[in-house]
Amino acid sequence: MTRMVTSLSALILSIVLLVSGNAFLMTLLGVRLSIEAVSPNIIGWILVCYSIGFVLGTLYVHLIIGRVGHIRAFAVFAAMAAVCALLYPMAVSEVFWAILRALSGFSVAGVLVVIESWFSSRATNANRGALFAVYQIVFYLSAAGGQLLINVGEPSSFIPFSLAAVLLTLALIPLSLTRMDAPVIEQSERLSFFTLARESFTGVSGALICGVMIGSFYALGPVYATLVGLEVSRVSTFMASAIVAAMLLAWPLGLVCDRFDRRRVMFWVAVTAGTAAVSVGILGAERMWLLTLLVGLFTGLSATLYPIAVAITNDRMESNRIVAASATLLLSYGVGSVIGPIVMAELVGILGPRGLFFGNAGFLVVLAVITSYRISHTDDVPVAEQEHFIPAMPETSPVLTEMDPRNEEFHQSAEATEFHEEDMRKTG
Repeated sequence: MTRMVTSLSALILSIVLLVSGNAFLMTLLGVRLSIEAVSPNIIGWILVCYSIGFVLGTLYVHLIIGRVGHIRAFAVFAAMAAVCALLYPMAVSEVFWAILRALSGFSVAGVLVVIESWFSSRATNANRGALFAVYQIVFYLSAAGGQLLINVGEPSSFIPFSLAAVLLTLALIPLSLTRMDAPVIEQSERLSFFTLARESFTGVSGALICGVMIGSFYALGPVYATLVGLEVSRVSTFMASAIVAAMLLAWPLGLVCDRFDRRRVMFWVAVTAGTAAVSVGILGAERMWLLTLLVGLFTGLSATLYPIAVAITNDRMESNRIVAASATLLLSYGVGSVIGPIVMAELVGILGPRGLFFGNAGFLVVLAVITSYRISHTDDVPVAEQEHFIPAMPETSPVLTEMDPRNEEFHQSAEATEFHEEDMRKTG
């Protein structure tokens, strides 16, 4: 396993550079737009364009990759993301920035499809669970670390944008030098929303509302922090702690999900996260430690809604339909990430900063009601028959769902098989 991870070091380094640069840029844009006194509802419309571009990217970038190959496509997407980062400070225009956000989202989706395809190509039935976990840990830590870069230079200057562009450009180097053979990308099948909702309405609802929570927080969290008077240095801590909380809470929630009915777990997660959101809305930023704690609880629990939704859905799916169902859940999450910033930005415009958390609490109440209704009107899956819970991260492309350890239809590549057999010979 160590040898496998070492062989993927170029991929991992590219992920660190890409994700940290992209996460840093997302927070930087929210802060900069607040400094420019752009109204919150306009900020929401600008920043939601990233989610729109990302969703479109996950649907169509495989056409570009199939036409020009992995390395060239990766170079194009990473270069486009870096160029967008450099263009922001050149013209602070709402329409221009919205276009750049859409292009950035499409480009990042393309880069992730390439990287995750390489990850998937090196997975075997013996190691894919570990690689799946390694990818998610690296992703979360890189996103959290990227927030801390907000302290480099004044957000009103060009320096932070240049730093983001440098990180996105540097992500080109490790992967461009790799000698790994390019994997084959196959377009993931999807179940229709209606088909999947008939079989797991709770799962589809959980994924969509998780997208609302996380999409709105990533887009408007920096705006909220700026509006309540946090210094730039504290904005970075505010955002980073929320991302770390999402990673840390995934594992204990997984243990709970393996021991109790998962729809009831989702109900109580929604209730607890909603309570935390209301508390943030009421208490505001009077005590930084309490704000950080409550926001971490809200975002951490909200982020677990997606893997719980995946687990609830997979419990009701045949193994050969898990990948198709997971791809549809990702799309549902993407739709939620488009809805969230738009709705929450309007509420911030009406209610002030607290509108972000009151609005999220409202969506969580809706999810709790849906879950409660489904529990009382449909049969439970016995705990003994539940699939093993796997912490699944929604900020990915459908390619990574093929590596999910619950996917019994997983087919490892010849390269991965050969690599695994060589490791087995050396170890025993």
